[in-house]
Amino acid sequence: MNTPAKIGSYVLGLAVVFGGALGAGKVVGPAATSATSAPPAAGDHSAMAAPTASAKHDEHATQQTADNTPGGLQVSENGYTLTPLTTKIRPGEPADFRFTVTGPDGRPVTGYKVQHDKKMHFIVVSRDLSTFQHVHPEMAADGTWSVEVTFPKAGAYRAFADFTPTGGDALTLGTDLSVAGDYEPEALPPVTRTSTVDGYTVTLDGDLNPGRSSELTLRVSKDGEPVTDLQPYLGAYGHLVALRANDLAYLHVHPDGEPRDGKTAAGPDIVFYAEVPSDGDYRLFLDFKHDGRVRTADFTLGAGKQAAKARQTPGTTSGGHDDDGHGH
Repeated sequence: MNTPAKIGSYVLGLAVVFGGALGAGKVVGPAATSATSAPPAAGDHSAMAAPTASAKHDEHATQQTADNTPGGLQVSENGYTLTPLTTKIRPGEPADFRFTVTGPDGRPVTGYKVQHDKKMHFIVVSRDLSTFQHVHPEMAADGTWSVEVTFPKAGAYRAFADFTPTGGDALTLGTDLSVAGDYEPEALPPVTRTSTVDGYTVTLDGDLNPGRSSELTLRVSKDGEPVTDLQPYLGAYGHLVALRANDLAYLHVHPDGEPRDGKTAAGPDIVFYAEVPSDGDYRLFLDFKHDGRVRTADFTLGAGKQAAKARQTPGTTSGGHDDDGHGH
């Protein structure tokens, strides 16, 4: 998977076919939004849930909704609605992407809690999961958010707003976007436990076990030597976003421990706890900071039966990449 040169820098699914993402096609017209949400899989009582193995891990997973619907599948939840305002997006050109989150009263929300050093985390991925961006918009006094985003190619995208309104619960809302032009979706990268980005190698140990907490260890090295001086980024040594391959259900977890807590080392290992609800393929994106730059390593990982299948047919090593340090 090649990182787009212009983009910047937190689970089997359902039988969901997302528009245009499974075959070549052409997107025509301005950016489009979708208010539809995929239902959770039957018996899915833990989709995107915080780990249950230990109460101390619960604080790291925030995208579980009250009705157990996975995060990011809905454009509206608990009276809050994500509304894109930018209507024209050209592939490969920086766009001032603008949006609002309206509250139960129908007005743009202006009060947000700071979570991981930011009031809003905004993630943009292509529907084929070949590109990934984690950016942080700025809010105007009227509640309008804006951020520069480059959509590297034409096609279908999914955008996620990860936030906590003042006095409310943490939410992740998602909306579909379209970038006009000819496009051909890429195949999902093969399962891999190694990613290389900007001279760094990141390896992943651990398995995703549907329905229960899974420990994942991401180990960072450079030029064959372990990196032991990772820098804090947004209050942590690493941020991990996981997306279920078929419907792009969203999970954002954070590592065990915090910088300068007296017990968490600054690398080479970053330990996460995640819980996925079902078998299937997942895309994982790790943001980490070293030498003043944020880099993103990417992985494809199977869970349950899909993981067993991958062990029988090992995948190849992924080539994770970055351009300005925070995206693919």
